[in-house]
Amino acid sequence: MNSNVENLPPHVLRLVYKEVSALAADPPEGIKIYPSEEDITELHTSIEGPEGTPFAGGIFRMRLVLGKDFPAVPPKGYFLTKIFHPNVGHKGEICVNVLKRDWKAELGLRHILLTIKCLLIHPNPESALNEEAGRLLLEDYAEYESRARLLTEIHAMGGTSGAPQDPSDGPQPKKHAGEPTKRAGPNVPAGLGNGVNGASTTTSSSSNSNSSSSISNVVKKKADKKRALRRL
Repeated sequence: MNSNVENLPPHVLRLVYKEVSALAADPPEGIKIYPSEEDITELHTSIEGPEGTPFAGGIFRMRLVLGKDFPAVPPKGYFLTKIFHPNVGHKGEICVNVLKRDWKAELGLRHILLTIKCLLIHPNPESALNEEAGRLLLEDYAEYESRARLLTEIHAMGGTSGAPQDPSDGPQPKKHAGEPTKRAGPNVPAGLGNGVNGASTTTSSSSNSNSSSSISNVVKKKADKKRALRRL
């Protein structure tokens, strides 16, 4: 998605920068902000699943995208973490009144984030984007809760699957299946650590090669001895 930084008036950019900085310094409870110095019109955040809901224990990543007409027009919100919720579409789009007909320019980003967090506590099946989740919420809450909790456990809990990557960390290298995790020893310079690991790997490989060669020689000698006995 293209940045709208160049499309927003300077006074709007200053207001956005001021509010994003305030949010990062003092975020709402259970919410973290990950501002980008390059593009403040796309705000990445994470929301902790509220206690007492099927989302408890999960960390849900989301983003707010400020369009060229902001703040006259509300930003668009998306969940980046998969979630089973009536008001979240299959592509992560969020349906909440504050991002539609109830929007007012003076509400601000903090109000939006708090409203979305409240949406996890009180879903609104009347404006469902996920019709199945909305139907289960009304007709079979136990099944709705089970489905929502299952997706929370799969996508928003455990390891770093639900934790957002800090933009300051930069892009992370892809890890292929079966590839061992590399760990650097404490307080060991990168060059020295590689040298030690390399030496260890080389020694281990050499040892394995010598061992395999020795076994092959023993097997060969036994085979030669058997052939000699047959001749006798």
